[in-house]
Amino acid sequence: MPTYPVTHQPTESHTPFDTPELDRTAWNRVSARLLAKMLGEFAYEEVIEPVPRSDAGAGRSGEYTVPLDDGAALSFRAGRGVYGSWRVDPATIREIPRDDDGDGGGDAGDGSDGAGHGRAQGTPFHDPLGFLARGRHLLGLDGPTLGHLIRELTATLTADARLDRTALRAAQLAELPYAELEGHQTGHPWLVANKGRIGFSAADAARFTPEARSATTLPWIAVSTRIAHFRGVGRVATPEDLYGQELDPSVRESFTALLRERGLDPAGYLLLPVHPWQWDEWILPLFAPAIADGDIVPLHADGDLRLPQQSIRTFSNVGRPDRHSVKLPLSILNTLVWRGLPTERTLAAPAVTAWVQSLCEGDPFLSDTCGVILLGEVASVAVEHPLYDHLPESPYQFKEILGAIWREPLQPRLAPGERARTLASLLHTDPDGRSFTAELVARSGLTPAAWLTRLFAALLPPLLHFLYRYGTVFSPHGENAIVVFDEHDVPARLAIKDFVDDVNVSALPLPEHDSMTPEVRGILLTENPAFLTQFIHSGLFVGVFRYLSPLCEEQLGVPEGEFWSLVRAEILRHHMRFPDLKERFEIFDMLTPTIERLCLNRNRLHLDGYRDRPERPHAAVHGAVPNPLHAST
Repeated sequence: MPTYPVTHQPTESHTPFDTPELDRTAWNRVSARLLAKMLGEFAYEEVIEPVPRSDAGAGRSGEYTVPLDDGAALSFRAGRGVYGSWRVDPATIREIPRDDDGDGGGDAGDGSDGAGHGRAQGTPFHDPLGFLARGRHLLGLDGPTLGHLIRELTATLTADARLDRTALRAAQLAELPYAELEGHQTGHPWLVANKGRIGFSAADAARFTPEARSATTLPWIAVSTRIAHFRGVGRVATPEDLYGQELDPSVRESFTALLRERGLDPAGYLLLPVHPWQWDEWILPLFAPAIADGDIVPLHADGDLRLPQQSIRTFSNVGRPDRHSVKLPLSILNTLVWRGLPTERTLAAPAVTAWVQSLCEGDPFLSDTCGVILLGEVASVAVEHPLYDHLPESPYQFKEILGAIWREPLQPRLAPGERARTLASLLHTDPDGRSFTAELVARSGLTPAAWLTRLFAALLPPLLHFLYRYGTVFSPHGENAIVVFDEHDVPARLAIKDFVDDVNVSALPLPEHDSMTPEVRGILLTENPAFLTQFIHSGLFVGVFRYLSPLCEEQLGVPEGEFWSLVRAEILRHHMRFPDLKERFEIFDMLTPTIERLCLNRNRLHLDGYRDRPERPHAAVHGAVPNPLHAST
């Protein structure tokens, strides 16, 4: 088993003032990349409208400018891609002073960007924080939003600098196990402030984030059944079933002895791990009366080493890979929402798992042909707060403080020779500029087009079948969708996780929904058929393939148009395989001329900002974009 630094063990060589990641050279690199991402994603969501210069629009690449509030402008080269996306070249971003031509517009200039293109006069500009400050009116930011956004972006840059300093080559990444590979990912490709983690200190980030790559032991607590509730299915239908699998006998005996020493009956308590940060920052202060009453009893760590995954609040058990992953509330604000666990949804998670898995088990195409792996959330404990859970108007983060969800582990579900990697890893590029996808294609021995065909054949059929046959969608974004590869690094099948938060069903009644229990029906979100397809479009196509297709063009020689033709071909192949579902293909139409443009950054900038609210926010919708899967495209 690999060895990991353990966060609770201090070392003499480390001091609180060590900041090796804050190196100016690395900072400049990550700043340039983040500024290019900001310009591209803000332009995609039409927060800004870059103005074409003299050579823009010639083909798919050109030069554009964006005005700053002080009269200067930023000039950059950008390529245009599917869904109206923008790909900004960080090396070409320059500041054009106001006095250059009177209005910051500048001319195309006589310089060269090294690729034979004309470029604007001016000086290199790679400061995303400065762009926020000097473009706050352009971006439509109010004062509070600007202040918090600067903090979130600074934290994101700090995390990016840590990743940059410790980055591995693609060939090294290809050898890493699933859980360890997570610590090398750079975060959500669409969200600009993707590692803001408001609530974490610098010391917290150095202990508990994926890029810290430090295994930790989790402390446990006992909570009285007066305020705690358990749900479980299958092999962990009861608390005893769960604890028998998750805890060594000596640990169970120790927990029991600690409760009895306090004169408490162990039979009246449920056991669950807690995140150390959550205990200190939220549980201890806000559940103090329950702790005083003995309804919550601190115990000790169980001894298993766990690594935080990209979601931060989910831990993979690297000490005992046969044991469940555990998802814990972590009340930090990150990628749009507070990362707690809603009490009602936590309790419903096992029932949702049972229903979704029953669909798969009863469908030979899903279970046998696709071999899809559904990593169920099979047990949960939720602890309600005596006040907040009964105050509808209180901010939602106060209703998600304490609980735990146990998810089936991935490793025991893999066949000999199989390896699993999150879909997000395919977007990763190493310090030499080599993409992880290019490395895997080279190892497979297949042509790039053949490898991509196998990737789409692994991902799309199970997702489409759940949509068409059962009016049910997952959110197959880069973290939830896991690609299972064979021994030759060829994509073979799909694993999916995160059901209770990210499974949605059709608002149009379907006979396949009759098997839902009232608990499942009451908790799953419903959407009209026309919008249900958005979860595949925005989660997979816009959120992952929009970035993967230009990467494949640049590094694999597969033109972007061919990439999307292969995607469309896989969808049509699925239609031919199930002619009896023709009506469903029309109801849940993936091939419409346009789709609504979902906007993740607009939500933070304009819609919700950083204000408290009683309900979790949702992605904003702004206009429409061409669908690259439509026949005309």
